[in-house]
Amino acid sequence: MLQKLLGKLSKSQTSNVKSGKPKMKPKIEKSNITSTRIGELGEYKINIQLDQLPKNSRYLSDVLLPNPRARSGYSQIDHVIFTSWAIFVVETKNYAGTIYGDRKREKWSVNGKFPMMNPFHQNFGHIQALKSILSQMEEMNVVSIVSFTRRCTFKVNEELRKIQSNDLIVYDTELSEYISRKMNVLRVQGNSLIFSDEDILHMYRILSENNITDPNIRTEHIDSLQQKKYKEASAVQSEVKAKCFTCNIAVSRKVEAYCKANYNLFNGKVYCFEHQRG
Repeated sequence: MLQKLLGKLSKSQTSNVKSGKPKMKPKIEKSNITSTRIGELGEYKINIQLDQLPKNSRYLSDVLLPNPRARSGYSQIDHVIFTSWAIFVVETKNYAGTIYGDRKREKWSVNGKFPMMNPFHQNFGHIQALKSILSQMEEMNVVSIVSFTRRCTFKVNEELRKIQSNDLIVYDTELSEYISRKMNVLRVQGNSLIFSDEDILHMYRILSENNITDPNIRTEHIDSLQQKKYKEASAVQSEVKAKCFTCNIAVSRKVEAYCKANYNLFNGKVYCFEHQRG
């Protein structure tokens, strides 16, 4: 009798184990970081690196200067670093994808599809704005750096990755490394110190004094840039040609207009000359 009871109890426990629902792991919610926030985090990462540079170095981030040549009337510079051997002007980019570009070309692209201005041309404008207020600054003592996130791969001129160049393209995580290496190269080349500690402090103070911090002016500048981007995007969109519904070959504006004008004949679709007769 006892054995029968134990047997029933054992079966009951086995049944409960089999029918029991598996334990679910608690869901971990991923934090949603906006693009603005991602940009802020990227800037923060760079600032941490810049803090590791030699003690006599000085840097300013997010500098806004008057620039009559710029469409908005201002130049916004991500980072300016003053060292004994050179002045580093850094432009940061928050793109993801493959960056295609040539140092001499006006336009670069992301993934071969989305156009972007040559960032070194952009940084050249920033350097000119800096030179207008810093009398000690000469182009031979300036290193132009463009920094991208690790979400990018580069298809650019090889020399832009070589430390001997004064135009460098780097990943944000290696910025301080490239700056330190560049200073070492200049030191090994036997060049004497370009800027004394007093020079560095003097330039830093002048730039700090000329940096526009008025929030209204900064907002106007950002709005102006956004309007420019919208106009450029609209212009690119307007240049896209219609394609033949049958063969997918691009047709002229005139052919597109003809097909759309004869809606009943083509049912609102666009056809090339050959397939209009089909």
